[in-house]
Amino acid sequence: MSERSARRRNRESARRNDDREIMVLLTSKIMERTAVFVTVGGLVTTLVTTFIPLWKTLNSDLNEVENWYSGLWHTCVFTEEVGIQCKAFESLMGLPVDLLVSRILMLVSVGTGALAVVVAFPGLQGVDLGSGTRPRMKRGLLIVSGVLSWVSGLTSLAAVSLVAYVTVVEFWDENLPDVVPRWEYGEAMFSGWFSGLFLVIGGSLFFVAVCMADYDVEQTVARLPNTPQEKPRRQHYLKTEVL
Repeated sequence: MSERSARRRNRESARRNDDREIMVLLTSKIMERTAVFVTVGGLVTTLVTTFIPLWKTLNSDLNEVENWYSGLWHTCVFTEEVGIQCKAFESLMGLPVDLLVSRILMLVSVGTGALAVVVAFPGLQGVDLGSGTRPRMKRGLLIVSGVLSWVSGLTSLAAVSLVAYVTVVEFWDENLPDVVPRWEYGEAMFSGWFSGLFLVIGGSLFFVAVCMADYDVEQTVARLPNTPQEKPRRQHYLKTEVL
């Protein structure tokens, strides 16, 4: 019996040590840093995606030497002899509706993503910007940052999905003859989807960090011996014994 009990104790102690290591790795402070890192990565990718002319590509069978690329701001053509030449869209009113709406959505995504990072910085644990930064204020800043990151990610996903939908509709348009070349997806489409997903994940991690911090505060309060919640229970228990 002594050997079995010793084995059980060793197993329990090993489990406790594993749980402690997991708790050390998954703290609210580390989760906040991870959320900022993911959000910054999504923001940088969104910024690059907004201005590169690789949203759509066009390769013609009649002229295989030229490769056309189109973005939200420029249209480029690549040839082996000259290289790449880009030209900006001349008229804003002459743009297609999908490109105009996608421009606005991507700019909103970049602005809200940058604002999310700026708002989250003073709300991080270990960052003190004066005596006015209270825990409640930090918690509110992280919540606002999570909401802004969500807005940034959703607007980026909406912009890329809109251009992708119009590209698919035009590609399978039966009214156009088969000889006419069709636009296809470019690399910026996929980078835009990934950046929007990163921003949504970053916003979700901010909320997870807030929930973990609230749980830590509740556990700390519950471990205190003289909490205001335990006093009425003790008094009530003593009164019932006397009665």
